Amino acid sequence: MPDSHLPEIRALHLFSDMEEESFQRLVRASYVQNFPPQIELISEGDPSDFLHILLTGSVDLFSTWNDRETSMATVRPVSTFILAATVKDAPYLMSARTMEKSRIMLIPSQDVRDVFEMDTKFALSIVDELASCYRGVIKNTKDLKLRTSLERLANYLLRQQVRAGGGETFELETEKRRLASVLGMTSENLSRAFKGLKPYGVEVKGNKITIRDQEDLIGFAKPNPLIDGRTQPSTP
Repeated sequence: MPDSHLPEIRALHLFSDMEEESFQRLVRASYVQNFPPQIELISEGDPSDFLHILLTGSVDLFSTWNDRETSMATVRPVSTFILAATVKDAPYLMSARTMEKSRIMLIPSQDVRDVFEMDTKFALSIVDELASCYRGVIKNTKDLKLRTSLERLANYLLRQQVRAGGGETFELETEKRRLASVLGMTSENLSRAFKGLKPYGVEVKGNKITIRDQEDLIGFAKPNPLIDGRTQPSTP
């Protein structure tokens, strides 16, 4: 793989503390590939042959059942996916496809498991990463089960505003159809939810969001760090 990517990958929490010999072993076994948009990288139910690292672009993790599909998460660089399946040597529980042109590093899962058994610091980093992923799943489940659709959207917009730098006006990271799926809504319900937030100072023009009354929206959304405190670990 190109040496230009090594510092970024080495700096990832998963790899930062491991022995250099172990890291080089994973690098030697890996390769980097470019993928065009809308290419399915992983199919749920397939064996977990590789640990994926997204270097550039973006990836949609999604699941399907009974002719229905839902988006589970968006992967952005530089981050790994799907770690849990690799460690467990178990089938993928989600599918993955590129959302745009993406550059991805693939490390054979068997090599990851071999190094896991040999390198204590790498093993501890994997445990920490998976624990963070588990906590993220719990927070997302609480968001879906304890909040109305209007409350979920309000808190999502507040989190997105912070990620965008905290300004009054910002762009949504994803198209509204996908956002509806992530928030557990239909596109029609999402449209109604945006209208429902208008009295709280939320203005929508395409993908551009403006929050005119920050305090009013926060008062309605009631953000909670035990639900809304998000990190960016690898995706399980």
